[in-house]
Amino acid sequence: MRALRHPVLPVVLALASGCAVGPDYRRPDVPQPAAFREAWQPAAPADQAPRGPWWRAYADVSLDRLEDDATRANQTLQSAAAQYRAALAAVGVARAGLFPTVAASASSTRSSSGASPAGTYTVDRLTAALSWEIDLWGRLRRQLEQSHATAEASAGDLAAAQLLASATLAQDYVQLRALDMQRDLLGRTILPYRRSLEITRNRYAAGVAPRTDVTQAESQLAAAEAQDADYTIQRATLEHALAVLAGHAPEEFTLAPEASLPALPPIPAVLPATLLQRRPDVAAAERRVAAANAGIGIARAAWFPTLSLSGTGGYQGPQWQHLVSAPMRFWSVGPTLAETLFDAGARHYQSVAAVADYDRAVADFRQAVLTALADAEDQLVALRGLVEEEAADQRAAAAARETLTITENQYRAGTVSYLNVVIAESTTLAAERSLIDVQSRHLLAHIGLLKAMGGAPGP
Repeated sequence: MRALRHPVLPVVLALASGCAVGPDYRRPDVPQPAAFREAWQPAAPADQAPRGPWWRAYADVSLDRLEDDATRANQTLQSAAAQYRAALAAVGVARAGLFPTVAASASSTRSSSGASPAGTYTVDRLTAALSWEIDLWGRLRRQLEQSHATAEASAGDLAAAQLLASATLAQDYVQLRALDMQRDLLGRTILPYRRSLEITRNRYAAGVAPRTDVTQAESQLAAAEAQDADYTIQRATLEHALAVLAGHAPEEFTLAPEASLPALPPIPAVLPATLLQRRPDVAAAERRVAAANAGIGIARAAWFPTLSLSGTGGYQGPQWQHLVSAPMRFWSVGPTLAETLFDAGARHYQSVAAVADYDRAVADFRQAVLTALADAEDQLVALRGLVEEEAADQRAAAAARETLTITENQYRAGTVSYLNVVIAESTTLAAERSLIDVQSRHLLAHIGLLKAMGGAPGP
């Protein structure tokens, strides 16, 4: 108890509640328009709604299974999760700095000295030591504040990585299914081409068709077969990409062909305020601003003296069995005040660097906001245009199919040449392929909008 009567301790304890130097954090101003220029329907913020498995809105069992696999086994996500755990551990380290450190040691030393009658002697020692930096200027508190903000930024990075992986997987899946539809269309087209070639050869052999009809039919069939082979290569590449995203080895992963696209859900409601609340990359950038702001306080605290309290106590004697007796004990306690008197401007430049880091973080945050708003605008304008484009392609495909039917009947009646049939068939195939392409692009733009929103609410 005599240690508590040390005259410096009341002053130390009073100073321990000092304020933290450096600016308190305030979120930087960013542009927040009331509505998107390209929005064409009512929208309402839904920040409180859970993001959840947003891809389930497409009602595709195979996509759901792949997304679940990616959530569990994607290696990029595993790396981001490990980084987040490390950031949480750093918070614990920073918090521990606010508390005293206690250490203990035991030693036994045998020495030789001419002054000792016996020539040699043994010193056994038990020691406990306490050290505690008093956080007068808030340096340790700012470090804890910085660690918290960094951990929250890491959480945003993890969420952004999850969103990117799931959106990329969904987009690759849609492209693969679009290729399945294209291959199915080609398969249904190649069979009539082969029949047409056979009929044309027979007509040529009978002398009722010129040789050019045969060569045109052969050329048309060969071009379709070459396109089918190219689609096969593209599909295999996309299948390998899906395997990696889902955490599978490409050679062990197969996805059965399915000539249909996932369902296109309604366009989600979206406002700029909602987007800025939900985007994990925006949240991570804002948290890095908070961490950089705390760094300014840490740098400024270096200009002030540090106050630490240390204490040591223990026992020392020639024999372990008598070590804890009163005459063998020793102790010391007291504060230490330390200040750097000359550092050739090191602290000044550290403060300058901290302010520069803050300015950079603010600029990165504002850029992230602008990029998020632009992403949403891009997808909204794409969705609007693709609605009109898909309607036009549907009309074009229907007209091309009707033209082909009429032309085939005319050819059989001998009123037109086979060139007319080739042109009609090529036009129909191109219109059908264009329709599949715009339908897949429509889905890709929808996925892009959900990604730009930071993930839509789950069903």
